[in-house]
Amino acid sequence: MARNRRLILSSPSEVWSLLADGHRYGEWVTGTQQVLAADPHWPDVGARLQVRVGVGPLALEDTCVVRICEPQRRLELEAKADPFGAARIAINLIPWGEHTLFVLDWHPLRAPGTRMHGLPVDYVVAIRNGMMLTKLARIAVREHDALVQTPSRSSSRSW
Repeated sequence: MARNRRLILSSPSEVWSLLADGHRYGEWVTGTQQVLAADPHWPDVGARLQVRVGVGPLALEDTCVVRICEPQRRLELEAKADPFGAARIAINLIPWGEHTLFVLDWHPLRAPGTRMHGLPVDYVVAIRNGMMLTKLARIAVREHDALVQTPSRSSSRSW
């Protein structure tokens, strides 16, 4: 299992809004070339997200199915990418003051991924997932900053 953690300087509700929009996964999920379809009821249990993943011309279609959804707290997905099998992706959002501790666990479920499971594969997945969380954090902070209005300074001075 690969585990990544990232403190995101946005509230859990702000981070959840990114997770709850299936069409935005291509912005932050490393390796996603295109979101092909997102069920309108995403991220309810059973909802599907179909994406094209890969590097350059090497691509395949992947389907993510929501297995557990606790809004603003927990999301568990099953990602299927044949012929590589399937993986469980568990996301937990933990309030940390005004911010969010984002915990991501990745574990192969079946097919070749379970036979390749171990330190080398987990290391590569952890690097990929770390890059992904960095992108997600940047988007969440940028959107948070856009919502927060900075008080304007008065042009008059008192001497």
